[in-house]
Amino acid sequence: MKKFIFLFIFLISNFFSNAQEKYTYKNGDILFQNLNCGPFCDAINKVTFGYNNAKFAHVGVLLFDKNKWVVAEAVSRGVVITDIDTFLNRSLDDSGKPKVLVGRIKNTELIKLPTLLDLKPFFNKQYDEVFDINNDKYYCSELIYELFKNKSGEKVFSLSPMTFNDPDTKELFPVWKTYFDTLKVKIPEGEPGLNPGSISRSDLLEIYTPY
Repeated sequence: MKKFIFLFIFLISNFFSNAQEKYTYKNGDILFQNLNCGPFCDAINKVTFGYNNAKFAHVGVLLFDKNKWVVAEAVSRGVVITDIDTFLNRSLDDSGKPKVLVGRIKNTELIKLPTLLDLKPFFNKQYDEVFDINNDKYYCSELIYELFKNKSGEKVFSLSPMTFNDPDTKELFPVWKTYFDTLKVKIPEGEPGLNPGSISRSDLLEIYTPY
């Protein structure tokens, strides 16, 4: 009986301890966002997968700026600073909760968290519409790749070959064909890159589901 009572008390206390744990903002947190952007997001989601098979089409990094929280992100108009509420309200589910997961660097002794000062060289740079890791333009995941480095200055997230082909048909997604034809550039199939999903699966991160 005493063992049962002890176990009951332990479970109850553990429950309330876990219930009281709440995600709080921290500089350098990576925000993985599930967006509804039509055929583009559908194509991205079909060839990429994130933490626990979550679907992410966008990613940004949380920073503290002048007594408020903001998100540094690369969007169609370039690398910008976005108010945290604007970022979160961009992707709400049917219950009104943001479709966002958070990745936090586990070991900050080895990996330096980015600051606004680190963002300065990228601010207002153009969006990388051709997904070229070597030009001076940036898409959302590429910005994260550039900002997170170890204490030796080496980038910590991995690149892998990109694909723009439908895994079912083995052919180029129509939306990507139209996109690259309009730009009149070669499709970067197989070129090195990364996406929000692959970053979210990194062993470097602790994942939070705050919303």
